[in-house]
Amino acid sequence: MVRYNATGKRKTSIARVILSPGEGKITINNRPADEYFARPRHRTEIRMPLTTTGTESRFDVSANIVGGGVTGQAGALKHGIARALLQADDSLRKELRVGGFLTRDSRITERKKAGLKGARKRPQFSKR
Repeated sequence: MVRYNATGKRKTSIARVILSPGEGKITINNRPADEYFARPRHRTEIRMPLTTTGTESRFDVSANIVGGGVTGQAGALKHGIARALLQADDSLRKELRVGGFLTRDSRITERKKAGLKGARKRPQFSKR
C-alpha cells in the first residue's frame, strides 16, 4: 500500500500527516475531522490544499497533531497535507505554491524580556 508521509508546522503545533489512496476521509488523532475541529473555518482551512488541487476524493488523510491551539493545529495540518500531496504528485507544485500552502507560517509568539511587562511593553516612566 502506498503511503505519503509529511510534517506540517505552525506556531507551536506539529502535524504528522499520512496520505493514502482512499475516498477522502480525514482522521485527526483517531477522531473524524468534523468532530476534532468544531469551527467551520478550521474545517475548510484543512481541506484547502485538497480542494485547490482537486484531489479531495482521491486520498484519505490520517494525522497526529501535538502542541499549540486549535488555529495553529489547523494551519499545521494544512501545511502537512500540502507537503504530502507534493510527494504524491510533483505536478501539483505550482497550484500549491500559488495557493501559499507550501510556505510555513513562521509567526510565533515573541518571548518575554527581563525588566519588561511582556515582550515589548515597558514599565510606566516616573519623573519623580
